[in-house]
Amino acid sequence: MRVLLVGAGGVGTAVTRIAARRPFFDLMVVADYDLARAEAAVTALGEEGSRFRAAHVDAGDESAVSALLTRHGCDVLLNATDPRFVMPLFRAAYGAGATYVDMAMSLSRPHPERPYEECGVKLGDEQFALAGQWAEAGRLALVGMGVEPGLSDVFARHAADELFDTIEEIGVRDGANLTVEGADFAPSFSIWTTIEECLNPPVVYESDRGWFTTEPFSEPEVFDFPEGIGPVECVNVEHEEVLLMPRWVGAERVTFKYGLGREFTDTLRTLHQLGLDRTAPVTVPGPDGPVEVSPRDVVAAGLPDPATLGDRMRGKTCAGTWVRGTKDGAPREVYLYHVVDNEWSMAEYGCQAVVWQTAINPVVALELLATGAWAGRGVLGPEAFPARPFLDLLTAYGSPWGLREQ
Repeated sequence: MRVLLVGAGGVGTAVTRIAARRPFFDLMVVADYDLARAEAAVTALGEEGSRFRAAHVDAGDESAVSALLTRHGCDVLLNATDPRFVMPLFRAAYGAGATYVDMAMSLSRPHPERPYEECGVKLGDEQFALAGQWAEAGRLALVGMGVEPGLSDVFARHAADELFDTIEEIGVRDGANLTVEGADFAPSFSIWTTIEECLNPPVVYESDRGWFTTEPFSEPEVFDFPEGIGPVECVNVEHEEVLLMPRWVGAERVTFKYGLGREFTDTLRTLHQLGLDRTAPVTVPGPDGPVEVSPRDVVAAGLPDPATLGDRMRGKTCAGTWVRGTKDGAPREVYLYHVVDNEWSMAEYGCQAVVWQTAINPVVALELLATGAWAGRGVLGPEAFPARPFLDLLTAYGSPWGLREQ
């Protein structure tokens, strides 16, 4: 397997450090708009970096990405950029005849008239619209293969296959007790993506109603997270799992709730009120005359890079899937989860916990594709594949998962 990794930020860098310890690929080209960042990711691997190359590429330039895939004979494109670049990279992979893997799906657009009741363009709609084309060509696009979406979806498939006879509700629940020393507001993941998913109308699925939307931060609940994290208030947030799981897993209801905390949600609301969550450029004065900038890009530029926070970060992060249903005629309720301690991920990989937890899952998936344990054609989510090989390999990577009976 020869892999083109596009994006050498926090998650991309973590991908290289995890993958460097595994033998399943021959070459990984690490490409970024900032060549120095790609080179730094490769150089940091030291002697383990012999199978890695750094390259420059503009993720929005489909022809340049396709040419880079062809030049290096890469048969897989792993997208580690933010969701703005999903579609150009998705199309570039198809054009070059490569398998495509991402961790977030094509962007949504709210319903123009009833944004908090009806879906407009849903997450992933643009990709699924081309599913037939990918299937007919015998090519695979594995979408939403991070931690959430990704591992959370694998948990849902595992629950359906081995733990339940019928499923009433699947609820992804994400929480943490992470703190960053010396920072009042320092998101542990891309603020661009965080704003996108948190301020868009959340999507809920019900089998008798289909997909519908609610207001941001709706239906608050307190969820007790394992391994010492404890109770955290969680709220509805737009996320790919709600759009993916019902396609392959039978459930009466599917939700995604994020443990953001009141201070975090208040900050996001303020950004929205000030218009700083917008992506459309605005004109501002510059030293050489007016320039156009995206308010959201300004916010991102003004905050610390999440990849640099590890040394000041303390605590654990938990990603998991809560499932309620029946087994052998009796009610059952479980929480399948994956916890990463920042102190461990920094000591073992030099990566902060959130980006490392995101990065390990596409690497596991790549290895399953390389060995043939996972195979398919079309545009498929993680639920379309058997869960057990993934969960076993995740444990073999030294990062076990857990199951708690509720």
